[in-house]
Amino acid sequence: MSITAIVENDTIKLPVHVPDGTRVEITLCPGGGEHHELDALIGSWREDPGFDAAIRAFEQVDEAMWK
Repeated sequence: MSITAIVENDTIKLPVHVPDGTRVEITLCPGGGEHHELDALIGSWREDPGFDAAIRAFEQVDEAMWK
């Protein structure tokens, strides 16, 4: 097996092919790789009862499925 890395602007990208044929890319950011894409969301959380109701079903475990 050989690995070929792509280097762009201090970022190393490693394309990986997994056994099912899916291709994924692992990105490494030397020097900490600090990201700021989500900074605008800081402090913007608001309670949303409609959202809470919509995800409530995902919080329950179906015991029968795990036996």
